[in-house]
Amino acid sequence: MGQSIKGKIAYITGASSGIGKATAIELAKQGVHIGLLARSENKLIDVSESIKKMGVRSQYETVDISDEEQVDIAITRLENNLGKADILINNAGISTYGNLDEVTSSEWKKIFHVNVFGTYHVTHRVLPHMKDKNQGDIIMISSSNGLKGTAGSTAYSGSKFAIQGMAEALMQEVRPNNIRVFTMNPSLVATELVFGNELSEKNEDKFMQPEDIAEFIVSQLKLHPRIFIKQSLQWATNPF
Repeated sequence: MGQSIKGKIAYITGASSGIGKATAIELAKQGVHIGLLARSENKLIDVSESIKKMGVRSQYETVDISDEEQVDIAITRLENNLGKADILINNAGISTYGNLDEVTSSEWKKIFHVNVFGTYHVTHRVLPHMKDKNQGDIIMISSSNGLKGTAGSTAYSGSKFAIQGMAEALMQEVRPNNIRVFTMNPSLVATELVFGNELSEKNEDKFMQPEDIAEFIVSQLKLHPRIFIKQSLQWATNPF
């Protein structure tokens, strides 16, 4: 038997679009209250209103997760208005593609500040409550690029390899606190991050959709608390 996640509170970064938005909606269907974190307020408002129509509570905060002070303020507001997190989904990320000698140092720093330090900032802020409660779930959305680097993605792959190491170590640190750390590594997903302006319905049959990953996330969270899948890799069946 698995567990019900109804009534739990989840914080999701990068929640205004793509995997974050799809996961927020899928969790809301399960009766989970949702704290939304992202930079785009207009998109956050739309997602939050959609979630509220499902009969659960929702609160959004605009935040640049690379800024630790902004993260602290945003999480404090979520805790005061929604409640403290039972589930944290670290989904926010950015990418710049190009060979190592084509990507500037400022672009490298920006990617690491968001993808790595941003993940640290949010997790560091939420973790103490989970440890006090002696229970919690943390999902790291990494990438297949975090398991195998590919040409033209040195900065992005480097940041995702860093997430792998962070998640692996964190998992070992918090298991004694009954906190599960899941690392998910999707390959190509039809999101704006991957396809940009070329995102269209034409991608639906060939590439994974955000909703596919969202459904997988829910299935992991509903596992019995005594078990978790430490790392998983999601591939499209036939993207060719």
